[in-house]
Amino acid sequence: MRRLAVAVTLATLAWPAGAAAQRWEPDIAGASAWAEQRAGSVSFAVRTPDRLYGRALDRRVPAASVLKAMLMVAYLQQADHPDRALLRPMITRSDNVAASRIRDLVGNAALIRLARGAGMTRFAVNPVWGLSMITARDQTRFFLGLERLLPPRHRAYALRLLRSIVPSQRWGMAQVVPEGWVLHFKGGWGSGTGAVDHQIGLLRRGERRVAIAVLTTGSPSHAYGKETLRGVSRRLLTGLGVIGTAGESEGALGGRP
Repeated sequence: MRRLAVAVTLATLAWPAGAAAQRWEPDIAGASAWAEQRAGSVSFAVRTPDRLYGRALDRRVPAASVLKAMLMVAYLQQADHPDRALLRPMITRSDNVAASRIRDLVGNAALIRLARGAGMTRFAVNPVWGLSMITARDQTRFFLGLERLLPPRHRAYALRLLRSIVPSQRWGMAQVVPEGWVLHFKGGWGSGTGAVDHQIGLLRRGERRVAIAVLTTGSPSHAYGKETLRGVSRRLLTGLGVIGTAGESEGALGGRP
């Protein structure tokens, strides 16, 4: 049986004082049980500033278009005057030509530096950017740290892009956003065959932050993969809109942050 859940002490961002009175935890057991019934392979992670939960956290999969979020941050770390005509289509409608252009501008070394700066330990860059390897653990590290990693002058713009995905690509977790939370996310679906269907997101509500990653491979179709993303995300985020998040206590149920 795969290891289903991890809870570890983290210190990515400060959590509001008094949050422990409103304890929320993702439904890892429910999401895992449902994922077991789905065709293909599913890994996922949910990360708050002091805890990590997940399933198959370190399974490495091709990034596909979720890498575009990393490309955006690496580019904005270098650019005083970024070319928004490249960034907007790359993020909001997942334009591959714009992504290749930005990868050529920043270079693979910049992606490696970004991964190290974000604390990602299992990221592997590939000359074909969509074949770079990611894990659910690392991607939630990256998304929870987005505000720290983005240059202050570009932070609001980048977050706005990630919450402005075109309606035709707002499936999966974008359909189950808890009440009161704002989702900034990026999806990746390879060639649209179901071979790869991923989503990574940052949920924000006031000072509270939750990062979520759902990575799927081997779905029988893209439509099937989208349903897997939605079903897993819905179960993981159940109750978040009602009680918020918390978890000031320390603890470990196995694994590393």
